[in-house]
Amino acid sequence: MFVVRAGNVIPKIDAIDAVRARLFVRLLGLGRYAKRTVLVVNDLTLLAFSIWFAFTLRYGEFYVPSDWKLGLLMFMAPAIGVLVFAQIGLYRKVTRYIGPDVLNIIGASLLFSVLIWVFVIFLSGLLGTPRTVLVMYWVFGTLSVWGSRQFAGWLLNVASRPQAGVDSRTKAPVLIFGAGRAGLQLAQSLAKANSREVMGFLDLSPTLWGQYVDGYKVYRPARLAELIEREGIKEVLLALSDVPRNDRVKLIRDIEMLPVTVRTLPLMEDIATGRVTVSDLRPVGAEDLLGRDPVQANPTLVARTIEGKSVMVTGAGGSIGSELARQIVRHKAERVVLFEVSENGLYEIHREIIDILRDLELHDSVVPIIEQVLGSVTDAALVRRTIQEFGVQTIYHAAAYKHVPIVQKNVQVGFINNTLGTITVADAAQELGVERVVLISTDKAVRPSSLMGASKRLAEMALQARASVEGQRTIFTMVRFGNVLDSSGSVVRLFRDQIERGGPVTVTHKEMVRYFMSIPEAASLVMQAAAMATGGEVFVLDMGEPVKIDELARSMIRLMGRDVRDAINPEGEIAIEYVGLRPGEKLYEELLIGANTSGTEHPRIQRCEEPFLPVKAFEIELGRIMKLLESQDIGALHQSLGTVVEGYHVGGMPDAALRVAVGPRLPGDGARPKVLH
Repeated sequence: MFVVRAGNVIPKIDAIDAVRARLFVRLLGLGRYAKRTVLVVNDLTLLAFSIWFAFTLRYGEFYVPSDWKLGLLMFMAPAIGVLVFAQIGLYRKVTRYIGPDVLNIIGASLLFSVLIWVFVIFLSGLLGTPRTVLVMYWVFGTLSVWGSRQFAGWLLNVASRPQAGVDSRTKAPVLIFGAGRAGLQLAQSLAKANSREVMGFLDLSPTLWGQYVDGYKVYRPARLAELIEREGIKEVLLALSDVPRNDRVKLIRDIEMLPVTVRTLPLMEDIATGRVTVSDLRPVGAEDLLGRDPVQANPTLVARTIEGKSVMVTGAGGSIGSELARQIVRHKAERVVLFEVSENGLYEIHREIIDILRDLELHDSVVPIIEQVLGSVTDAALVRRTIQEFGVQTIYHAAAYKHVPIVQKNVQVGFINNTLGTITVADAAQELGVERVVLISTDKAVRPSSLMGASKRLAEMALQARASVEGQRTIFTMVRFGNVLDSSGSVVRLFRDQIERGGPVTVTHKEMVRYFMSIPEAASLVMQAAAMATGGEVFVLDMGEPVKIDELARSMIRLMGRDVRDAINPEGEIAIEYVGLRPGEKLYEELLIGANTSGTEHPRIQRCEEPFLPVKAFEIELGRIMKLLESQDIGALHQSLGTVVEGYHVGGMPDAALRVAVGPRLPGDGARPKVLH
């Protein structure tokens, strides 16, 4: 029966429900020692019954010991079993959250106790206990104790769920994919949070199918669609920290076609506390759809440019700059200089770094000195003073304006920051004897169709020219890669925001393709590439397989529990709009200008030699470009860039129509880059 109150349907409480509720409350309200006592008494009883039952089966009649000594010896078996259980910590576990490994623990512990009991029998001189009794006792005892734990876990979980008088439909029914350590901790956290109701586990291991873990049934993944329909599942929560990335991607691709929202936990090693909570859950994003496992960092490579050194990061408040700073402080740098033009950006990264330092102090690790410098890389005096004052030995130059449409409309400022700012840093570093300058570049610098890309390619060429000067002591190098996931302005963030607002999701072009990499992986590879530099080369990061933006948008819509509205499904929730290429955008990005590439010590990093102008010729051309920027003669600017930057063309039209001839391409067999005269 139900009663209606304030628009909600509430179950009517009858006498049986009330008694059950009081019983559950008393059960849950027992103190820790009282619960342990219940478990000990339970185990003693079950083990005593198991040993008696083993004798009864062996002799084929109701067994009664012939004298008190035999009786005492027989019932020593359960006492020894309970003592062993206590010693290995079985009574320290909360029954509700015991994992699937408990059967192995109980079995091994009881086997050990049987061996002790055999030794006691030998010492007593009362020999003659049949060996079959020992085996049967071990089997019966293991199964009965394990079964009691499973039942207790189920009972306590039922008790913790809403009883009569509580509208359980306010709790979203969910399934947890993964019945391992992370999944069990997540179930525990969800029980405490009381916002979702766990309806069971899914797991890839056939040995767990049909079993109860923590009172929740474990299902085979093939039953997911059936469970979603039968139980009204709203979310599937992924707790797959031990599953290889390729298998995770396949699972996610299978689940995304079902009408549920998918959330996931990070890897266990990425959770600061080492313990899973509800707050660790996040929506499945593009990073979860990249079908590859990141290569572990080579500590020797990382140490070359960081350990024991004073390291400066320009653009330290940006996506890549901030991640570089986070990783550098963990790799035993002596001093880290955070150089940033945005006050808020500098404040945020400094606050994060301070938290990391506290953690390093707790683990007795090397704690670097942190310096904050607020200013622009175009301020030559400030850059020089900073390098000199803090004895900078390595510079990671990440400061740049990177958004194509913004730089396209603010051309002069973009070139001043991206190109002249790089030259300012390079000249100061060269003058003051900095060991290494690493430019963080972009795939948009390759045969650029945007002014932003051209400004970054000019920055690369400025470093290449300086690296070619005879007797150059400072190592100038560049690291080039594509899009990083979840950076500011990232398409992933944009899609997520648009989906949460109800759409539409805006895609530039149905055929647009981009390379993606996680921010931590990109930063790690940048540091390792820098260590292999000899000067003037461009390092290119292996970005994996290119991703179709349209497919990415559709996957994100489905994984967030929505339907795509299109011709096939006109009733869908989220529409996709194709807005067309913006000025300076390309359908396909490239990472290499020429074919002159070679491998390195790292499997994900390639070295390539690319053409450049010598210093004097470059400065003449750059001076001409800056004058055209001042005069706002954009037509002449495009023409001038076409003579300096290989492959430069105006975006928004077919490449072949606007490609400017710039002389010879990079040869495929030269050991050094081609110098254009």
